[in-house]
Amino acid sequence: MSSWMQQVVGLLTTGSLLAATVLFAPTVQGEKAASKYPIIEPLKHKNYTETIPGTKVKFDMVAIPGGKFLMGSPPNEPGRKEDEGPQHPVELKPFWMAKCELTWDEFDAYWRGRPGKKEDVEPENPKDADAVTRPTPAYADETFGLGREGNPLICVSHHTAMQYCRWLSLKTGKIYRLPTEAEWEWAARAGTTTAYYFGDDPKPLEEHAWFVLNSDDKPQPVGKKKANPWGLHDMYGNVAEFCLDHYNGKKDYAEYPTDRLTLQPVRKPTSARFSHVVRGGSWLDEAPACRSAARLGSDKSWLRLDPQRPQSIWWLTSAEHVGFRIVRPVEEQENLKGLRSLVTRESK
Repeated sequence: MSSWMQQVVGLLTTGSLLAATVLFAPTVQGEKAASKYPIIEPLKHKNYTETIPGTKVKFDMVAIPGGKFLMGSPPNEPGRKEDEGPQHPVELKPFWMAKCELTWDEFDAYWRGRPGKKEDVEPENPKDADAVTRPTPAYADETFGLGREGNPLICVSHHTAMQYCRWLSLKTGKIYRLPTEAEWEWAARAGTTTAYYFGDDPKPLEEHAWFVLNSDDKPQPVGKKKANPWGLHDMYGNVAEFCLDHYNGKKDYAEYPTDRLTLQPVRKPTSARFSHVVRGGSWLDEAPACRSAARLGSDKSWLRLDPQRPQSIWWLTSAEHVGFRIVRPVEEQENLKGLRSLVTRESK
């Protein structure tokens, strides 16, 4: 039995162990840290299916345990980039994550029948979902002919993703949002420490992901490839997924200590339109970009084909490879309560 599985068994039989967890832990570096983590808490919440009120649209949410892990990649991991280190220990609380990437079916329930207008102004505290601003009509086919029903949403901005989550939260009465970057990696790894959740060899990737070798140069319907050990589909490939955090390249992980746990890290978004973390790789990427630790930042070039002035804050006309999936915290962390997008038409 592997060391991390032994620790899981130990936790299951000594449920009080994690009750004493605090923000700071003893020094853990190098091989000591690698042998200590991950630690996975016993799962106390369950999967469920959500139906968007007033529609027949459903989506599945998967229960993700809390725990501790080493975020980032080791220096010797093939394909590693400088922004993936140094590895640092992170502690996360339990949450739910969408089984699949957000589809056009779900997004269309938000905007297609009632698109927004440029002069729309959202109240500070909207009382219902109808008060949340919606995307203005795209200047061209928003799917770019790459498929709609059952296919992952593409070409939307980080602002749009946050507004969708705001709308869905008001619609359902539950807190839905983008995952923090730490939550995304924890869920993608699913208790593993290898480059991919199935190991270090990328050869099996075709069974788990749509990427450059098998995607037929387009995104594919969600949920058709093998799930990871925690039941999540398309964590690698298909569309790359927005996380909540701002992206600052190799500076990001320098913020976090390597010798003690950081509790629920997040770099909260500001009014800036770029750059935000994107994870998981996409249908047009090579295998290394699909690794659990691989990171990318959104970029102004993703607006390249938008002829409007000012350019849309809703649509990224040159980002056919980007979408998102949602999470729901069991208990929201204090610094994310009341979270909302700060982007406006004046944002840079």
